[in-house]
Amino acid sequence: MTAAPTGDAATGDAAHAPAAGGTAPLTVGIGGAAEQTDMVLNIGPQHPSTHGVLRLRLVVDGERVVSAEPVIGYMHRGAEKLFEARDYRQILVLANRHDWLSAFSNELGVVLAVERMLGMEVPERAVWLRTLLAELNRVLNHLMFLGSYPLELGGITPIFYAFREREDLQAVMEEVSGGRMHYMFNRVGGLKDELPAGWTGRARAAVRAARARMDVFDRLVLGNEIFRGRTRGVGVLPPQTVHAYGVSGPIGRASGVDFDLRRDEPYLAYGELGGTLRVVTREEGDCLARFEVLLAQTHNSLDLADACLDRLAELPPGPVNQRLPKVLKAPEGETYAWTENPLGLNGYYLVSKGEKTPYRLKLRSASYNNIQALTELLPGTLVPDMVAILGSMFFVVGDIDK
Repeated sequence: MTAAPTGDAATGDAAHAPAAGGTAPLTVGIGGAAEQTDMVLNIGPQHPSTHGVLRLRLVVDGERVVSAEPVIGYMHRGAEKLFEARDYRQILVLANRHDWLSAFSNELGVVLAVERMLGMEVPERAVWLRTLLAELNRVLNHLMFLGSYPLELGGITPIFYAFREREDLQAVMEEVSGGRMHYMFNRVGGLKDELPAGWTGRARAAVRAARARMDVFDRLVLGNEIFRGRTRGVGVLPPQTVHAYGVSGPIGRASGVDFDLRRDEPYLAYGELGGTLRVVTREEGDCLARFEVLLAQTHNSLDLADACLDRLAELPPGPVNQRLPKVLKAPEGETYAWTENPLGLNGYYLVSKGEKTPYRLKLRSASYNNIQALTELLPGTLVPDMVAILGSMFFVVGDIDK
């Protein structure tokens, strides 16, 4: 950190704020002398504690945070505007990139919206395959945060285990789709292709291997007294703040807000998985509760993947997509489709004028809403706890800047 002169940065002019990690003291003159009261501290946009190009503008009094302002937009790529210049096949390329850890789920929301506009029925086999792949993608997303969050608190070991499990699951995702992160496997009307021969057996083996090793996080992380000491009672997010800011996903459920679209407004095959689907909640609302919910959801997603594989084994062979016209046009009208993405609620508001491109496609991303709660969470905490709180919000910066 480097000291910066007082001026616009101290009075809130973000355009003249100090560079990443810079500080600016706020001073009050008393009897001709200057007395330092508090300081503006910039965390980011490039900073080890932000896991992405996010900037936090903190006002601190010594080690205690007085106020916090997330400053976003450093990664903004204008996806919503680009949607308007792409046809309904091409927008999938853009959609799966705003949360690059949840690419399959991002694609899924778009095709569900377009299929609803078209009144299109998807083959049953494609419905169960989509559900399976969405849960495998959820596990991949959660494993990244299960490994990276302890790393941000000084524990380097869990990230290596997390990537071992991710590699096994990514291998089956890559085999079926051809992509490691941006799968591009969803299509309006179903999926791109049928499964490779023997794929379900390899997927079942990968799920089984991941489940057998999950005790690493149960014991190595949750059983670590330093980890618990850094997270228990830190960054408590009350339910009323969850509702006020539209916080969702594991973060909202860790504060006792019992809401999950897979159960409450079932889509895909989730309505038939009620016996396997468990919506995990905690009441504490602190950093530890958020990690516990994420871990419990990972266990449940592996169970859901097994249930989907069992159902696929019972289905007769059949198509996985619908034949589409060469030029696909959605009828004039509007619709809203939302899904329970790994990080929370993801919604697409689609407006069509009957053309081959959307007139408007508005994205409601989970991370955008979730990160706003930092303005309520951080004041009153210590700077070291700020890192623990920020990491427990489980966000992807591209999902904030859209």
